[in-house]
Amino acid sequence: MSQENKDQNTNEKLQQKNWSEIRSNDSWAIFKIMSEFVNGFESMARLGPSVSIFGSARTKTDDKYYLLAEKIAKKIAEAGYGVITGGGPGIMEAGNKGAYNGGGPSIGLNIELPFEQHFNPYIDGDKNLNFDYFFVRKVMFVKYSQGFVVMPGGFGTLDELFEAITLIQTKKIEKFPIILVGREFWSGLMEWIENTMISKYHNASPDDLKLITIVDTEDEVLDVIDNFYKKYNLSPNF
Repeated sequence: MSQENKDQNTNEKLQQKNWSEIRSNDSWAIFKIMSEFVNGFESMARLGPSVSIFGSARTKTDDKYYLLAEKIAKKIAEAGYGVITGGGPGIMEAGNKGAYNGGGPSIGLNIELPFEQHFNPYIDGDKNLNFDYFFVRKVMFVKYSQGFVVMPGGFGTLDELFEAITLIQTKKIEKFPIILVGREFWSGLMEWIENTMISKYHNASPDDLKLITIVDTEDEVLDVIDNFYKKYNLSPNF
């Protein structure tokens, strides 16, 4: 047998071994995924009504949106809601810091990442949850939030925003307020959605825009949340 054939046989055996290992690892991963769901459900179910705040992990502490997110979270906490963030730096830290200073529950759903992510010091000790799987973490955000406050951010922020809109639009979850903070940041996207995606290509309904409110101040955020729940005769109950 030539060296080339030997190398080919060796590669084929390695590929078969790797595929077997992959299948075995996939089977065991089911238990890891289940444990994350169980731990998440048990921990989050103890919370009262809460609002999730999303935004960039890269936002600096002196950025106007960091300072605004902190004010928003403080207002939300003082109104009786908990604040849920992704648990990391940037806007997430601002959200947890505001909740901490406002005397409300400060919850962090941390994700293991090779960069950017590390939990911030303003999360309540018993409300700092860690996840390996994005999709498990996303379920916790949607299932246990009574509103989304979306600050300027990147692809992860957009992912959370559009998933919430899709789930409400398709009636997979109950409607809750989705608030975009910062007209200068969000106006271009909203114009594209309205003029291109909806008006030109008819890929969504004009009514879908009613799911979203754009604001600039912390008082406007709280007004949107309060007005929504007054409409449905609901209130926080910590």
